[in-house]
Amino acid sequence: MPPATPTTPPPALRPYLTAHHELLWTEADAFAAEHVAPRAVRMEAAPGRVERKVAALMAARGWFAVTVPSDYGGLGAGHVAKTVLIHRIACVSAAAATILQATLIPVGALLHFATHEQKTRWLPGVADGSMLLSIAVTEPVAGGHIGGIETTAERVGNQWVITGSKVHIGNSHLAGAHLVVARTAKAGVRTSQALTAFMVETDRHGLSVSRHRPGLGLHGFSAGRLDLDHVTVPADNVVGEIGQGLSVAQSSSILYGRPNLAAVSLGIHETVVATTTAHLQARPRYRGHLSNLPVLRDRVGDMEARLRAGRILAYQSVHLLDQGLSCDADLINAKYLGHQWAMTSAQDAMELHGAHALDRDYVLQRLWRDIQHTYPPAGTGEVQRIRLADAAFGEDPIQWSERLAAEVASAAPDLTAADAP
Repeated sequence: MPPATPTTPPPALRPYLTAHHELLWTEADAFAAEHVAPRAVRMEAAPGRVERKVAALMAARGWFAVTVPSDYGGLGAGHVAKTVLIHRIACVSAAAATILQATLIPVGALLHFATHEQKTRWLPGVADGSMLLSIAVTEPVAGGHIGGIETTAERVGNQWVITGSKVHIGNSHLAGAHLVVARTAKAGVRTSQALTAFMVETDRHGLSVSRHRPGLGLHGFSAGRLDLDHVTVPADNVVGEIGQGLSVAQSSSILYGRPNLAAVSLGIHETVVATTTAHLQARPRYRGHLSNLPVLRDRVGDMEARLRAGRILAYQSVHLLDQGLSCDADLINAKYLGHQWAMTSAQDAMELHGAHALDRDYVLQRLWRDIQHTYPPAGTGEVQRIRLADAAFGEDPIQWSERLAAEVASAAPDLTAADAP
């Protein structure tokens, strides 16, 4: 694997990056080289162990609150900054990057739907690393189909009693609280009004987290099961309005989950290409090296084309989001094509390496396994294509990027008026 040394952003990204973003890029590269690279080897060697040290080190830098306003202890740096962090760390360890991105999704839900009091209660803990979060939507039977959620929440006085199970919950073993989406309406009520989001602390009686079971890839990252057996939470743990759970889940998936996964795919993709070119340049063959063979250069050219296109999609979409522009379809497309292109390049890389790619300790095998994990979350490829078709026919009823950006702008202080003489 090429050495994890700090780089500078490619010129094609300059339209989307400020000087602060470039400093963050350098900082993330240096952090990944010093702290993540050595642990990536250990994480791979011990897939049954949840990685906690990297999470603590990222928390110490405030990165779990990269999009959180400074009023709540965060960096307030925006979505491009978030993408820089996830992307650069994923170049060295997709598992470490996924630990970061998984908490950023429920953080986004709190930013857009929680009350000021709730934000004051939860977000400072995220900012100082004392309270990581998870979002718990997916279920054993319904999978990612939000309309099929079977977990229920029943109102009893000034409390809610939640019963059900959630699976594939990112950071399930690190989170101190979980944003749980449950059914609060009787059968027959439309999904758009039937679900509600709740903050559920891990130490609540009746909540259990199943033993960590490693997946195909992302070793060190936990994506486990939560079982809620009549878990009681106070009414002020409701996030958003009662019946607004679908909006909480969908908006978080589009504005945070999909661009986050695009950044993870991009980091994997970049390292796949760098690993492959380094291998071909170092491998002697036919009075030269494999990198001199036209048939192999042709395939590498395709890999490089996909990488460059994926990089632009990932950054352009979050740049639009930071600008408050309508970009739901762009965020969806970045996730969809980012995974697809990285997956294709990873398969090409496996073939270009021959039998060497099958060595257990070779980095390419880890990259190939890790990229499988960016397909299902936040909607499979089929879901993304349906949403893109909706956009093509002009049938997408909600633009979360435009709506929530407008809400944030309306809540912001009028700095122009404040500065007026």
